[in-house]
Amino acid sequence: MFKVTPLANEHLTIFESPEPASTFVGSPGITRLASGRIVVTMDLGNRWADWTYTKPKDLSKMGKVFVSDDHGKTFVLKKEYPFFHARPFAAGSSLYVLGHCRDLMVMRSDDDGETWTDAYPLTEGQKWHQAPSNVHYANGNVYLVMERMAYTDFKGWGVGSLAPVLMRGSEAADLTRRDNWTFASEVAFRDVIDSGELDYFGVPFYETPPNGYALIAPKRKADAAGWLETNVVQFVDPNHYWHDPDRRTFHLWMRANTGGTGYAAIAKVVEQPDGSMVTQLETVPSGKRIAFVPCPGGQLKFHILYDDVSRLYWLLSSQARDSMIRAERMPDDRYGLPNNERDRLQLHFSTNCVDWCFAGLVCAGSFAKESRQYGSMAIDGDDLHIVSRSGGEHSVTAHDAYKLTFHTVRNFRELAY
Repeated sequence: MFKVTPLANEHLTIFESPEPASTFVGSPGITRLASGRIVVTMDLGNRWADWTYTKPKDLSKMGKVFVSDDHGKTFVLKKEYPFFHARPFAAGSSLYVLGHCRDLMVMRSDDDGETWTDAYPLTEGQKWHQAPSNVHYANGNVYLVMERMAYTDFKGWGVGSLAPVLMRGSEAADLTRRDNWTFASEVAFRDVIDSGELDYFGVPFYETPPNGYALIAPKRKADAAGWLETNVVQFVDPNHYWHDPDRRTFHLWMRANTGGTGYAAIAKVVEQPDGSMVTQLETVPSGKRIAFVPCPGGQLKFHILYDDVSRLYWLLSSQARDSMIRAERMPDDRYGLPNNERDRLQLHFSTNCVDWCFAGLVCAGSFAKESRQYGSMAIDGDDLHIVSRSGGEHSVTAHDAYKLTFHTVRNFRELAY
């Protein structure tokens, strides 16, 4: 079927929606604990209601935690929780799951996920967003990004109004407490990038009104440009232009919603002497600001993981193959705009997060609605474990996948060259 053999097409289905026509699977997250236990999280979405900013009567079973003690051969459901867009991560001797239900929410386990605290709010009266992107450790702290909706005066999908907020917490602290987190300053896409002034780069691909949307073809809508689903990376190579010898600079690598493919949006956060964190755009040696960098699959949610052993950044992302088809000529089973293909996950590696080498096709569906998307990954010895939001014959659209699937790329470092 494929001239390039997928690395991990075989998979285990951890969870399948009992009502795929109405309830879909979202937010696959994964981490490996020091004990060897693998922890996977996900949530449920409903195509008839916007669960992001409204509260149905019962959210108690929206999120789910599964664990495996046999390297992913079997999984056991351990916990359900009332928030979404979450990810699991370890800090000190504790395991956390952090996401949001409008406000940021977090819960903690002190026994590798067997028992859990209640879910605690970290904010009040705010609206947040994210996907299970990566988690970074440095200087005795854990760093991750959530995105706050900084404006509400938009129509359609307001990704231009999202502000990626780098959060820092001590690994030794109780991270269910708001006062143990430091939040970076907020910069929304629309604060620093005027899409109307961009030229020569083809961004944005379609013309849209500011903070609004345009109908490109029947039932195919283009929203104003923005960034979202943020990863955090740090450059440890002293030869890198953006290396900070004090290790107080963190770069934000984000999905670029522009209608195009092949690049990500970026910004940076610099820790100040007083401990505060300032978000700003990066610059290149010419003095020009830079907000976009090459990134295969940067048009959809991607996951970046730095591996200390290979000293490489590994990128899991969606593969685009037909983004230049005219929107009005797209087959009915294609979802959204031409750049929104969701049926293949690909793996790349890089020494610098700008120049990416193709490592392989991870997994692929055989038709558009058999999606493999929104992957997250974790290293387990020589192997790379991946969880995917996956669709099939019962999917309403390629977006509304109804399965959580688990894939393993064996001896993944051997793919580097």
